[in-house]
Amino acid sequence: MNIILLSGGSGKRLWPLSNDIRSKQFIKLFKDSEGNYESMVQRVFRQISTVDKGANITIATSASQASAIMSQLGEKVSICTEPCRRDTFPAIALAATYLVDELKISRDECVVVCPVDPYVDDTYYETVAELEKQVNSGKANITLMGVEPTYPSDKYGYIIPETADRVSAVKEFKEKPDTAKAKEYLAQGAVWNAGVFAFKLSYLIDKAHEMIDFTDYRDLFEKYETLEKISFDYAVVEKEQSIQVLRYSGEWKDVGTWNMMAEVMADKTKGNVCLDDTCENTQVVNELDIPVLGMGLKDMVIAVSGDGILVSDKERSGYMKPYVEKISTEVHFVEKSWGTYTVIDAQPGSQTVKVKMTAGSSMTYHVHELRDEVWTIVAGQGRTIIDGMEQIVRPGDTVTIAAGCVHTILADTDMDIIEIQVGEEISIDDKREFPLPE
Repeated sequence: MNIILLSGGSGKRLWPLSNDIRSKQFIKLFKDSEGNYESMVQRVFRQISTVDKGANITIATSASQASAIMSQLGEKVSICTEPCRRDTFPAIALAATYLVDELKISRDECVVVCPVDPYVDDTYYETVAELEKQVNSGKANITLMGVEPTYPSDKYGYIIPETADRVSAVKEFKEKPDTAKAKEYLAQGAVWNAGVFAFKLSYLIDKAHEMIDFTDYRDLFEKYETLEKISFDYAVVEKEQSIQVLRYSGEWKDVGTWNMMAEVMADKTKGNVCLDDTCENTQVVNELDIPVLGMGLKDMVIAVSGDGILVSDKERSGYMKPYVEKISTEVHFVEKSWGTYTVIDAQPGSQTVKVKMTAGSSMTYHVHELRDEVWTIVAGQGRTIIDGMEQIVRPGDTVTIAAGCVHTILADTDMDIIEIQVGEEISIDDKREFPLPE
């Protein structure tokens, strides 16, 4: 089974734990069978691998999220990185050409496109496997998954099938309705549009060539910024005549808000949290080292991180996006392929960062032109390379890197480092990467 997982999102609805770099799918609020915390992307990868151990999984994502995916999944998954965000049709087209041109998967094979962030049980991915069989039967160009509704929701789009059969041709699509219209759709046997599409790779690539002038994956990648921003639904699905839907009736929850996340997160509290006995239906997540005490709280969600603090009634938490957009702060926590990066102090002309690196990892070999850096090794052992010269570093060592020096650090063990950045301009754009010297 070939699966493309769409990993995007702006990180506004689960603020302050999520942001433009760390979207909801990377927050570790779930637990695996051994009781270890895991994120949505780790949970989804585990579930797919349980249903189909041989599944080829590719994640289509933005460049800002690639490091977090590598950190959480390692080398177990291929990543198709978008140069910029252009909505779901360009993302799927790029990923499909990546599968064919870079991974050498046959155009005759089926691919299933899924969002990376629904909360589901394993039967969901068993149904995803059934989509492949439907595509290979040749009865339709596209097969969709439709979720059996549990209530007349105004939050989802609807698919109206022609029949009540488990697999049916699609009669029409409906946008997100008001509750009254949703009731009418349910009376017609409608299902929620889960954003899951299955088709032959050849079908999608031919469609892409009809709409975009390109030769292959690398050409499409170079032209990506010029592509029209358009969803896969609008560009392809709603114009396709040969299309069918497969019903799914198992567990399915969209955890796009704190109210929904609170229903499925593993524990009612995470981090240094104390709630008194009078608290009811309240979840608290604290990512800081300082304690959080809650007393007499009812129907509340509290989230604490270096980016901010949310204290909200659960129902109201679903309406926070426009307020979060008014809050302008720099991202204080980033998950990288080599570990984590946490800003602990920022002021004009300087920034102090706590770096945690995992054993065997390394930063890129890079240079900053506008700032100096000072690394103090707090724990662990590794090696720095500065302008081609390698040096072993241990706890207590301090390394000064002047602006213009090309540098990296390789962690031989898990490492904790305090990094002080000093310069008139401290910017994520002040970075150029080079090949590591041999």
